[in-house]
Amino acid sequence: MLDVNEIQKIIPHRFPFLLLDRVIEIKGGESIHAYKNVSISEHVFQGHFPGHPIYPGVMIVEGLAQAGGVLAFKSMSEEDQKETENKVVYFMSIDKCKFRAPVTPGDKLEYKVSVIKHRGNIWILKGEAFVDGVLTTEAELKAMIVDK
Repeated sequence: MLDVNEIQKIIPHRFPFLLLDRVIEIKGGESIHAYKNVSISEHVFQGHFPGHPIYPGVMIVEGLAQAGGVLAFKSMSEEDQKETENKVVYFMSIDKCKFRAPVTPGDKLEYKVSVIKHRGNIWILKGEAFVDGVLTTEAELKAMIVDK
């Protein structure tokens, strides 16, 4: 399990763009289970949408990508993990993305990301987001780890 302080040691994202609150489980090279508590106090709800707050799909996909980044870094050898502060994960593509149900303030958004394929610094991941066990979002993400 990783708390937000440990997550910030792995990925460079910070408020207001750090979209993970906690990592529940990591299976190196295989999968990650993490979550974000969606709060009405988030800035995005000022404009999306006033009087009818919906957490933007693009933010959900970014949360999946951040979880995937943590998975990729934690799957590296211990020697390579020492270099994470000099590395960053770049999105290469988002495919087969579907939004199945809205996410609203008060929801606990659970991210489940698993490795489809990994070769060198390239990762292909299956990402799914859930609220109360209901699939809200799914996507196939392709990313690469590069030097900053």
